[in-house]
Amino acid sequence: MADGTAACSYEVSVPFRAGAERYASYRIPAVVATRAGTLLAFAEGRVASSADYGRIDLVLKRSADGGRTWGPVQVVARNGTGTAGNPAPVVLEGGAHDGRIVLVHVRSAASATEDRIRRGEVSAADARRVWLTHSDDEGVAWSEAREITGQTQRPEWRWYATTPGHAIRLRHGEHAGRIVVPANHSLPPTVPGDDGTEGVYNGGHDLLSDDDGETWRIGYVDDNPDGYVNVNETTAAELPDDRVYFNTRTDGTAPGNRADACSHDGGATLDRPFRPQAGLVTPVVEGSVLHLGEPDVLLYSGPADPGYRALMTVRASRDGGVTWRPVHTVDGLPAAYSDLVRLDDETVGLLYETGDFSAYSTLTFRRIPMEELV
Repeated sequence: MADGTAACSYEVSVPFRAGAERYASYRIPAVVATRAGTLLAFAEGRVASSADYGRIDLVLKRSADGGRTWGPVQVVARNGTGTAGNPAPVVLEGGAHDGRIVLVHVRSAASATEDRIRRGEVSAADARRVWLTHSDDEGVAWSEAREITGQTQRPEWRWYATTPGHAIRLRHGEHAGRIVVPANHSLPPTVPGDDGTEGVYNGGHDLLSDDDGETWRIGYVDDNPDGYVNVNETTAAELPDDRVYFNTRTDGTAPGNRADACSHDGGATLDRPFRPQAGLVTPVVEGSVLHLGEPDVLLYSGPADPGYRALMTVRASRDGGVTWRPVHTVDGLPAAYSDLVRLDDETVGLLYETGDFSAYSTLTFRRIPMEELV
């Protein structure tokens, strides 16, 4: 399937393939559709290897035909010989910046591995910093990036990452127009003998902007280090009742490997802390959520094998994320990170990591008929 030769009833393309177009590996997909219908597929272009650190560029491919074909690789953000990654794009609709694509991402030094950052061995200047750029022409050109770390991090936080996957801009209710970017962080160890790399020190939060990305603040923070739910990579969707639904990866002692929470105030606080969502059977991995708007269906994409990153599956909920059912299984191949996008009234797009022998061989795009998902 990763070559687009199987599942002939579906339209499949491969925008990113390991070893192609100057990069040894592509990971961490994010995808959005612009106001004009152009698809923008973002990824980390890992120059020398598939490692999560080193020289990594934030790259983009554009599609003018709904993901059937793709243009060449564009570099959106580069951090010299260091890392630029974890893309969190969002498209603005309405207002003074109608159509603008805002892209929040992180940067760090090439040698700043996650373990070293979590142990406190990396200076603040070399650790994870938050940056922002934008495009007003369908992703062709991008503004000079500016750093927003001072507005988006607390001094005690060590590891830091945005989403990954698309961010959201609220459309309804009191907080309409607000940009919500899920993110995660780690805390310093509090137990003698711990070094900060333990999952118990994971935490989650979100970033909020009410002025189209000009200024930012931290919204909810959920980082209770009890080891039950270890909030990590998180995705968000706006529900019809104006709640924001958050779904997160966790490796705590709670049932399953997913947890979820909701916010009634646009992401500023959580109604209650993240709780286990054992109805989503997955390995420990990033996932994506997308609300379809009409119909009232919430989608989740991610591997469905409980112990391995494999069996990419889309699941649906008609009750705001309380219960889930599988609606579309891609195949049984290795698969890992993913992101969902609404293409039109009849189609949803899925950008996901997969391959015949490794989940990290390609970033593949799949057009899924809406009738299968609802």
